Amino acid sequence: MNIILLGPPGAGKGTQARHLVETRNMVQLSTGDMLREAKDSGTEMGKTVADVMARGDLVTDEIVIGLIREKLEVASEHDGFIFDGFPRTLAQATALAELLTAIGKPLDYVIELRVNDDALVNRISGRSTCGKCGEVYHDETKPQPTDGKCVKCGASDFKRRADDNEESLRNRLMEYYKKTSPLLGYYYAHDMLKGVDGLADIDDVQASIAEILDS
Repeated sequence: MNIILLGPPGAGKGTQARHLVETRNMVQLSTGDMLREAKDSGTEMGKTVADVMARGDLVTDEIVIGLIREKLEVASEHDGFIFDGFPRTLAQATALAELLTAIGKPLDYVIELRVNDDALVNRISGRSTCGKCGEVYHDETKPQPTDGKCVKCGASDFKRRADDNEESLRNRLMEYYKKTSPLLGYYYAHDMLKGVDGLADIDDVQASIAEILDS
């Protein structure tokens, strides 16, 4: 089962991807993680990435697609993959479709985590994460443990993004809608798009995604 998770910043894509990795033996393909890994890998592709990033330039779509190809070629032991945060544009979606067709690993579903902007801003502005395992906390709905230790891994390194404030969040949402929302029409036209309530309880979102994947 191969899928894309779509949704604005804070919609819960990373949380749902981690759950699918743990429960369905899928592999999560996050472009940010792949670029960081490549930069430190010492491979030819990694050297290219490191050079581009050292210059402060944007990594091209061609490089990202190359990294994805490398990842997919060594992911045969998994039962599927999850794209989290990619593609972001129609050009990337087209390039990804061409790659997946070439290697015989087509997409099954594109799942949109639908949100209400005001509720999403409230959710994210109180958010923090464990710096070690990525477990997500929230000032109102899931406060950090009183003993200062992550409930999942026991670490005490909690992080809060400097741009997790209302003004920055609304700017990020606007940027998402301008660049990424055309993908919804693209994947709808290809009969791949499914939607779930991204602001429901985490367990309910997991159940909604499972219903799609098991249909």
